[in-house]
Amino acid sequence: MSSIAENLERVRSGVPGSVTLVAVSKTHPAEAIREAYAAGQRDFGENYAQEWRDKAAALSDLRDLVWHFIGALQTNKVKVVVGRPEEGQDSPHVAWIHTIDRLSLAEEVSRRSHRRGATTRVLLEVNVAGEASKSGCAPADVPRLAEAVARMPGLSLRGLMCIPPAEGDPRPHFAALRALRDGLDLRLPDLSMGMSSDYADAIAEGSTLVRVGTAIFGARPPRA
Repeated sequence: MSSIAENLERVRSGVPGSVTLVAVSKTHPAEAIREAYAAGQRDFGENYAQEWRDKAAALSDLRDLVWHFIGALQTNKVKVVVGRPEEGQDSPHVAWIHTIDRLSLAEEVSRRSHRRGATTRVLLEVNVAGEASKSGCAPADVPRLAEAVARMPGLSLRGLMCIPPAEGDPRPHFAALRALRDGLDLRLPDLSMGMSSDYADAIAEGSTLVRVGTAIFGARPPRA
């Protein structure tokens, strides 16, 4: 069985320097993140608010970790990932949220980020295939939501994110997200596309952030 460091080296060989590799560590222990950190990885993605907070506390000595929240986010969990003003600037907080899909969520992230004097980088999650089982705003709603989010204090709107259908060729969906981003009046630099099974296709279609978990950490253990 390959080590995390060996897996990272293999994945990095296919990720150009212009693309940020986000190592998806959800359900893996903090020790696995330390191992990846020792191999040079700095950007990590988590899906569950409380699990992220526990890991952030356990890894607080690693000051240059960059946390990405990549799971569906309930409005009442924003206080966990962004923090409370009374906890101070040094309390754990995520640097990126990839899954803004509605105005109310963006407003809450903005409010809490602004109150603590922080700027959270955000991406709009788009349900490119209109799947009922997936989160994300409809493509037709993106221009209006993007304009609103771009004006909010405490937020830096960076781009769009998607998860294509599990079956079939993902590239048309990646291409559609890129075209949607490029058609906006706003000039947004980032596309969060691609996971362990399809990150090469996503990079070919212009992804700037790939979210890779299994190919780095191995099969996910069940949540405790």
